[in-house]
Amino acid sequence: MTGHLKKAIWIFPLVIAGLVALLGWWGNERLHQTIADELKADLSATLNANVTALEIWATNQMRMATALAEEPTVRTQATRILEHSALDNTGGDPLGAFLRPRLSRMGYEIAQLVDTNFIVAAVSSRIGLGAGLPVSEAHTNQFAELFASGSPVIITPFKPDYPGPRRFQPRGGNFGRTNYLSFLNRGRQRRGDVMLMQVAAPIHDRDGFVRGALALVINPTNEFSRILSVARHGDTGETYAFDQTGLLISQSRHDSELKQLGLLTNDSSALNLRLHDPGVDLTLGLKPATTNLSTEPLTRIVASAVAGEDGVDVIPTRDYRGVPVIGAWRWLPQFGIGVATEVEATEAFWLLHMLQIIFILLFLLLVLCSVVLFIFSYANLAWQERLSAAEHKLRQLGQYTLEEKIGAGSMGVVYRAHHGLMRRKTAVKLLLPELADEASVKRFEREVRLTCQLAHPNTIQIYDYGHTPDGVFYYAMELLSGLNLRELVDQFGPQPEGRVINILSQICNSLAEAHALNLIHRDIKPSNIFLSDRGGVPDYVKVLDFGLIHDCRTGPDESDKDGLAGTPWFMAPEMIQNPAAADARSDIYALGGLAYFLLTGKYMFDSESVAVVLEKQMNEIPAPPSGITENPISPVMEQIILACLEKDPAARPQSALELAARLAESPAANDSTPDSRAAWWLMFRQQKTEVATPL
Repeated sequence: MTGHLKKAIWIFPLVIAGLVALLGWWGNERLHQTIADELKADLSATLNANVTALEIWATNQMRMATALAEEPTVRTQATRILEHSALDNTGGDPLGAFLRPRLSRMGYEIAQLVDTNFIVAAVSSRIGLGAGLPVSEAHTNQFAELFASGSPVIITPFKPDYPGPRRFQPRGGNFGRTNYLSFLNRGRQRRGDVMLMQVAAPIHDRDGFVRGALALVINPTNEFSRILSVARHGDTGETYAFDQTGLLISQSRHDSELKQLGLLTNDSSALNLRLHDPGVDLTLGLKPATTNLSTEPLTRIVASAVAGEDGVDVIPTRDYRGVPVIGAWRWLPQFGIGVATEVEATEAFWLLHMLQIIFILLFLLLVLCSVVLFIFSYANLAWQERLSAAEHKLRQLGQYTLEEKIGAGSMGVVYRAHHGLMRRKTAVKLLLPELADEASVKRFEREVRLTCQLAHPNTIQIYDYGHTPDGVFYYAMELLSGLNLRELVDQFGPQPEGRVINILSQICNSLAEAHALNLIHRDIKPSNIFLSDRGGVPDYVKVLDFGLIHDCRTGPDESDKDGLAGTPWFMAPEMIQNPAAADARSDIYALGGLAYFLLTGKYMFDSESVAVVLEKQMNEIPAPPSGITENPISPVMEQIILACLEKDPAARPQSALELAARLAESPAANDSTPDSRAAWWLMFRQQKTEVATPL
């Protein structure tokens, strides 16, 4: 079952990917709804702010018009003009002279005097054609409302479209000798590009009756552009006004872009741009289906407003550039205009789009992991089949019979086996097929070749090595029963000084043989020292794993070129600087760290960071072990340990035999008796039967 589970491990990332996709879809829907609600609120707030600003502006305009119409001089002169059908031209233009400076200060250029017959009785400018023209039929209802209610009104934006020059007999002296089109000509604007609106206030006579209206002409383009540019949403948002035909009557914030797209010449967008939907995003270089955009329908937002509908929508729709936008809109019947606020959908939903990209990348990454694991699992299955075949062939060789797998490490797998002829219990270590590159095989062969030179009883014994017919490297070694020093401390805590001296002395004896042959272990650590009850000798030590063994006579190893050689918590300073510089005294340093660990249960430099440990190995003096444990440590033993841990190799014991001799001087050297060791192993066997040989 476990094997099938490992083979199908690639399914788990795929299942997780599916869950992520489901969670992403659900989260996307929830987040989209939340963002949509917030955008609707923001767009509505922006639109309301602009509409409120317009209403405040209109109220102020009506107040100013009313105040001007109620000026005594204006009432007197206007009533005189309205009550007489003809005036003496010699009377001059006192009303015009009075109004012109005031209009200039208030921001108006022209004033019209309209009688109750909807005829322009007079205008305020000095030049131009005479008065006497009727007001536009579209505005008679608004003037009629003013005459009936006596309250000021806003006359909605319009384009003046009078016929060519005609001369009329003036009705009011010099005051009536022009109309407001002369002002437009002075402003250098084309007649067809002008849009005006008016604010009109009633003219009352002495008895309080409405005799006419004073209409002040306003240029809505400048006014609306100024008001609607105050409140905008985001970096791409804009608020604009338009008339009932969809003609833009305020300034677009995209004028320069519109000119680049060919939608405008050098003119302003106001009064020159009708808000049609081009059908494509022009900013992407796409071309519309027709070159005459006037035949295209208005944008959805503008068309809805012109139809008298108010609304807010976060479903993207194209604007007059073809860019997807969301927006809010409202038709203002009191002004006869529509107002819309928009923001590009890309900016509005950027957070949602960013999260969507992250979810997609995560999903694809999980799918990729699933594919990689799928390939790896089947490749590993092929290697396992190859290994199984190798095991089968190995069994058929008649040398070793593999019984069961008893251990595995980063580089190899260990099997319990026995020799076919001698029936001796053996451990067979095979190099994992997926790690069987040339460098790994060379390292294994070097470990076996150098270890085979060692014959000391405290050194692991190698019986045989070679390759299976299928090319799998293996070697056979003695099978041990017991535990390593890491397991000893983890399970039973810090060890007494006498027992530690006995263990260290045996390690010194093993290393003394190796050092005499110029072989340096370079990886002395708790997990590489095995303790057993062997041949009636309790606490019998075996030094394992000569994978980093170094022959001082041959120069640097290939493995030294890859970086550090050893375990940082037991590595001598000179090995950190140069792994090839290790000598016998480097192993002495590691033995000092090992003694420190056995007596205290702690590393001399305890940190999870390798970089921190290496830095301390180079520069810091370890704390005396007696200060960090409650177990008794004799001063002699403490001095021996600290001497082993000197940064300068020359200050350490110069050989393993010298260290063994100094350990024998400790007052606790004879505390670990054969009887006490035998009693301990009896207790251990009651707790645990046999522990397989570690790697």
